[in-house]
Amino acid sequence: MTSTDIAPRTPAFPSKLPQVGTTIFTVMSALAAEHGAVNLGQGFPDFHCDPSLIDAVDRAMRAGHNQYPPMAGVPALREAVAAKIEALHARRYDANTEITITAGATQAILTAILVTVHAGDEVIVLDPCYDSYAPNVELAGGTVVRVPLTPGSFRPDFGKIAAAITPRTRALIINSPHNPSATIWTAEDMRTLEELLAPTDVLLISDEVYEHMVFDGAQHESAARFPGLAARAFIVSSFGKTFHVTGWKVGTVAAPVALTAEFRKVHQFNVFTVNTPMQHGLAAYLQDPAPYLQLPAFYQAKRDLFRQGLEGSRLRLRPSTGSYFQCVDISAVSDLNESDFCQWLTREVGVAAIPLSAFYGDGFDQRMVRFCFAKQDDTLRQALQRLRKL
Repeated sequence: MTSTDIAPRTPAFPSKLPQVGTTIFTVMSALAAEHGAVNLGQGFPDFHCDPSLIDAVDRAMRAGHNQYPPMAGVPALREAVAAKIEALHARRYDANTEITITAGATQAILTAILVTVHAGDEVIVLDPCYDSYAPNVELAGGTVVRVPLTPGSFRPDFGKIAAAITPRTRALIINSPHNPSATIWTAEDMRTLEELLAPTDVLLISDEVYEHMVFDGAQHESAARFPGLAARAFIVSSFGKTFHVTGWKVGTVAAPVALTAEFRKVHQFNVFTVNTPMQHGLAAYLQDPAPYLQLPAFYQAKRDLFRQGLEGSRLRLRPSTGSYFQCVDISAVSDLNESDFCQWLTREVGVAAIPLSAFYGDGFDQRMVRFCFAKQDDTLRQALQRLRKL
């Protein structure tokens, strides 16, 4: 028998994520490209990062920093991250034992879940939530417990969160500033959560990737600021979001020694380590705090440009207090559901948005869509010119 006599066969196997297809972000970006639409759907900037950051990475490459770095991350970068957290939130993490550099925030969250969640464990997520959370829990063999944020205001309902906690609850995932609603958790919210979790063994995964996009003089209330939360938390952040380099996929996790030790056990086997010259470049760039301290004003100006451009339109603006997103109520514009409206808006109006229903496990539709204003001002003006015709 020769190979030509053997019928090729691709073996079938059970899917670990049978309900998962292509993400809404990929779908809408492809549709925007097909129709030449202004893409305010997927959350990435269409402008360049600071040239001095690129120069810092170039210098690192030319200095020979092109081989594997330490598994946990370049020491200088971990030190810079620890110093930044201490300066902003008055909590000192040990750079050697409590800071880990990751291949973006998505990998950080997946690793934290793989580390902590065992078969049969429950993980509470607050709907609407970023679309990777639930699949991550399922991949770890856990059960997703969805608790809705209050519709309209997107405030945490602590009564419902408390009611969802059982002896099987392993972790709770929170996200502030929040994607997709553009709301932030207050200090009172965080203190309430601290009190709620105090008598439990529930771990906290705090997704803080938009930490430097908080507007109108408000302060980002990191879990690091609250001792009772910090002691049980994996705190996740993203250089990609902060420095307009989403394609670099470099993030961080800050966690107490015991949690970090377990985190690194999995981290070393799913990515091992992270891009070396980018880490050295970021470490050098972080010596000047101005770029991230100026970020709230930078994005607030874009938010205000976008909001002012929609004033008087039939798209009803919702509050945008953090992140680089703006949600609008479409009820006065169309009877279509959110998903169909976004498809129509992309094809017929030439602006891509994301339906909020995509962030709910049950597809809850409240006639609201999300725009991303992390774009050049000219891009935003082009989109506004089209949207004002609605």
